[in-house]
Amino acid sequence: MAEYEVINATIIVATLFIIYGIFLFFDLFKRNEKYGYLAYIVALIPINVLWFLQFDALGVYLVLFILWIFCLLRDLYGVTKEKKEINDIVLYLVLAIIIQLILTAILPVSITTMQTNTIEYWFFHLPDTYTDTFGIESWVNPTILLAFRITTSILIGLVIVPLLVDLKGEDVPLPVFIIVIGLFIPPFLYLSFVWLPGAMPLLTFLMSVLLFILLLLITKSGKEFQKKK
Repeated sequence: MAEYEVINATIIVATLFIIYGIFLFFDLFKRNEKYGYLAYIVALIPINVLWFLQFDALGVYLVLFILWIFCLLRDLYGVTKEKKEINDIVLYLVLAIIIQLILTAILPVSITTMQTNTIEYWFFHLPDTYTDTFGIESWVNPTILLAFRITTSILIGLVIVPLLVDLKGEDVPLPVFIIVIGLFIPPFLYLSFVWLPGAMPLLTFLMSVLLFILLLLITKSGKEFQKKK
């Protein structure tokens, strides 16, 4: 019986990944529809099935981030061809993140086995990667953790860099920098937590200061050519 359960689970997961692939390469069908953006959300389905099947909690998110990276590479290529907008990409990615957070608050409550190797942050059950003293938990595979850290960095970089390129040469008054930097703080916080949770506030502050300097270099105030009275 167990053998058939493994076969059935494999078929289900494989089918769900194929469905994700359909939306990932949806533009190849040349239907002139924007359903390809749904790949960010469809990627959540096989991932949460893997979580339900009690795959490694951190490995599940590693696979999810890889799927999102594939989506970003596809869409950023579309941006270079002026067929897609960076705003649409960020919108669907953020929507997928919100949906996943909601699922982490709902699914483990009704399916207690999904709480394995997770910790509850407010209402959300996320991988319990670090101890209270910021050491690595015993269940964590160091190779998977390193791959997760690198993948997370690539994912955040693929979002941040195009946004900075989009801001290059734009008129951004100094007070608006606060809003712009504020938008970047959540990914900076998460990236800091992934790499150095014990220094998360300081590392986030450092990255924010570096971003401030970069914005000064690539943006304009809009007052450069005003004549002095």
